[in-house]
Amino acid sequence: MAFFLQTFGGLRLVDSESNHVAFPEKGLLILVYLLTTPSGSAYRQELATFLWSNEDKAVSLSNLRKTVSRIKTRQNELGAQFLSFTETMIYVDRGSLSSDVLSIDKEGVAEPVSQLMRLTDLLKQSFIGTVNCDSCDFDSWLAERRNHHKRLLKDSLERAAPLARTQAESEVVKDAAILLFRAEPADPDTLRFLVKIFGAEREVEDLRRFFEQRSSSISRGIDALSSAIDKKSAKILAKARAPSSDAGRSGIKAAIPRLVLLPPTNQSSRPDAGLVAASLIEDITIGFCALNSLQVIAPHSAVRIGHDMEDQVAFFENHSVTYVLDTRISSLGDEVTLFAQLIFLPDSEITWAERFGLGHLDLVRDRRVISRRIALSVSSEIERHETTRSYLELNPTAYHRYLVGRPHLNRLTLPNLRRARKEMKAALQASPDFAPALSAMARTYSKEWLLTARGDIDLLKTAETFAAQAMGARADLADGFREFGVAKLLQGAFDESAEAMELAETLGPHYADVIADHADTLVHCSRPAMALQKIERAIELNPLSPDAYLWTAAGAHYALSHFEASLDYISQMEDPSLADRLSAASWAMLDHMDKARFFVRRVREANPAFDVDRWLAAVPTKERWHKDLYREGLKKAGF
Repeated sequence: MAFFLQTFGGLRLVDSESNHVAFPEKGLLILVYLLTTPSGSAYRQELATFLWSNEDKAVSLSNLRKTVSRIKTRQNELGAQFLSFTETMIYVDRGSLSSDVLSIDKEGVAEPVSQLMRLTDLLKQSFIGTVNCDSCDFDSWLAERRNHHKRLLKDSLERAAPLARTQAESEVVKDAAILLFRAEPADPDTLRFLVKIFGAEREVEDLRRFFEQRSSSISRGIDALSSAIDKKSAKILAKARAPSSDAGRSGIKAAIPRLVLLPPTNQSSRPDAGLVAASLIEDITIGFCALNSLQVIAPHSAVRIGHDMEDQVAFFENHSVTYVLDTRISSLGDEVTLFAQLIFLPDSEITWAERFGLGHLDLVRDRRVISRRIALSVSSEIERHETTRSYLELNPTAYHRYLVGRPHLNRLTLPNLRRARKEMKAALQASPDFAPALSAMARTYSKEWLLTARGDIDLLKTAETFAAQAMGARADLADGFREFGVAKLLQGAFDESAEAMELAETLGPHYADVIADHADTLVHCSRPAMALQKIERAIELNPLSPDAYLWTAAGAHYALSHFEASLDYISQMEDPSLADRLSAASWAMLDHMDKARFFVRRVREANPAFDVDRWLAAVPTKERWHKDLYREGLKKAGF
């Protein structure tokens, strides 16, 4: 049987039919590490340090011996010998399996543009996904590999760019250029190369036009989705994009929002990082002062109030502060980072968050680049948020009823769903096209489908209809697309669901609930590595995460065979009983049968008629390997 080691988009072993093949995670790391070495071999001590650090060599070597024993057992079961062992060395047999990490280094094999397309498709995905080791050697190796990939991309781009003749080939080159720019946004050589690729005669103008074309992808996505919406809703949606709909909103003149930038707290191990970040925040504040769209509290006042937590609330109220940019410096391994988040005070809502590296910051060159990025990001987010607020203020009665009903959606019980639905109906009586209430109505029906578990397709069709109406009423708000994606997912329309969720996140790039639902969709689409990246982003934006976030993270980890991590997320849930089936399967896959059977009994008590095959048939899952992995855990647990 042929085997393939996938390293981009998650680290896993698959067979010739792309089915997931269980293999020790540390064994997969040894495989990919040795495949990236010239000799294909390493000393045992080197690998022990790579996997477990060198703080205690005896413990690391003991851990390695146990891992080697598990690898040998699993290789014998598979009838394959990927790795061989001596007393001092470990070797990889490159002929025993293929891998994307091997193909990525093969130069001159394919025509340059085709090779660039293949490379771009791989590098859009995270290398080895979320697999990690608490080891400096591992961190150094991972950083070196990522730099190597950037070099490969740049070299391939330089070879392919002069050869692109057709529009399709030019798109491949431009996609690769944008990917390289995202990896090296502050590199002046990369920026010059990007400008060169995007325009021969009118370089900067063509670059600007291309990015504007990319921003219009939202409208193209709406057009693609409209075929799945009934004709009446499609007409409403087209009407919503007409210029006249914007004219009414522009007549509302909202008060200019006020922003305060609090001085950064230093939670890193480097005292000097505080001075760097403080200078950054001053630069950002000065940049904001040049804008007419918002007012900024002067740095002197911000510093004083930043150190006086007890008086902050009163200060914010007395000076009509609507937004706070909160910053902190922390350490991620050896890297020092600045974390910034924008908080809308009236709702205590985190509307934007980003992390910036400070480890190699050149104060003369890089500080203004980062400060400009923060200023532009925060300004655009405030503008988007203020536009939404103006729309809500146009419909005060509907908005009030919507706010009364929305909390009922946070606790998923049928009585709460019906209370929420009652308030949303009242909101729609006051304003029939009030998009937030239409989206919330859709959510009540899709959640009712989940809670009743009767497979009532009418509930999902009703949810889809309300979501389509919300999209038609306001095509620039994320919630309608989000609910449309949920309804389509529960009907098994994976591609339509993923497309709608992509649009929802484009419209609300810092909207934690939308990102979390997008992650859940990706789990059901059998793309757990990407789902995990998104749910971790949602948790960063919403640190006191609801159970749904943690449940999604647990499901993604299970699909990646990270069973201990899955259980860890479940243990953080306020009501972990919601995930009893997943707990039972995870414990079973870890061979803790006593714990697995405990959860089996608890599920049986709550639902005596539970049947694995019938339940899995109802749960939307795109790939067979994913469903088979869940079935294996549940059956092994005793269901």
